[in-house]
Amino acid sequence: MASAPTSFDPGLTQQYTGPLLRAINKDGSFNVRRRGVRSLAGSFYQHLVGLSWPRFLGLVALAYLLINLIFAAIYAALGPGALRTVDGHMGLGDFAVAFFFSVHTLTTVGYGDVYPLGMPANILAAFEAGLGLMGFALATGLLFARFSRPNAQLIFSDRMVIAPYGTGLSLQFRIANRRHNVLTDVQADMMLMTVEQDSQGKLRRNFVELKLERKKVFFLALTWTVVHPMDESSPLWGKTAADLERLQAEVLILIRGYDDSFTQVVNTRYSYRWEEIEWLARFTPAFDVAPEGHIVLDLARIGATSSVREL
Repeated sequence: MASAPTSFDPGLTQQYTGPLLRAINKDGSFNVRRRGVRSLAGSFYQHLVGLSWPRFLGLVALAYLLINLIFAAIYAALGPGALRTVDGHMGLGDFAVAFFFSVHTLTTVGYGDVYPLGMPANILAAFEAGLGLMGFALATGLLFARFSRPNAQLIFSDRMVIAPYGTGLSLQFRIANRRHNVLTDVQADMMLMTVEQDSQGKLRRNFVELKLERKKVFFLALTWTVVHPMDESSPLWGKTAADLERLQAEVLILIRGYDDSFTQVVNTRYSYRWEEIEWLARFTPAFDVAPEGHIVLDLARIGATSSVREL
């Protein structure tokens, strides 16, 4: 009989106290919160780059509006003679004139129908123009960083399955690429995390790497079902659903591949907890052959399964 796999710390610590959520969230982020960060510059930049597009665009629009409102209030506080209009007030109130002058100055448009008068107003306009140049340069850099950042857009099956494999069972999940580009040299690593008591009665997290039937595929053009045979060398050998629940089992997954669009290696993370494992089921095909002869992949069927009545 093969020796049992040894536990190791993959970087998520084996010490365990109190209740704990999943190690890897559904978006691929680690369930870690940091305290005592002295410098927020790098973290704030990463936060802006990592925001969803609606939140990023909303934050930019909000910052743009607030900056113009602040400068408009300062122009208005300088008095009615701080800004001079070519054609009276153009049907606008004093604050509206100041607001749109701030917009023209911040964006360096400068139509010329409103201009500053006096030293305080000109100094303020010069400062705002410089701020606008730096601000839009920063926003443009963030926009470029978000577009140029390589990341793997993989879709995972909603659940893992315990499926027949030879004369025994196997643990499986399925992935596909959301994008039209092709990932090459795609590799998978899978670990099992369990919570057990040590000899002193303290809770301890154990990590064991799960051996895969196939660790690598050359192309991820369709789907890939990653399979871990549950043989005698597997830490899942003889385990039941109740055992996995008692052990608070979580399967941690790392996928790496070469993105030919960005010519860079990309990676993504995912995990399944014990309640996300479907026993005695198998994945059903997620693609069909069209009458014209090409293969049609249906991403909505990545997690489709069918039950297995008999082994």
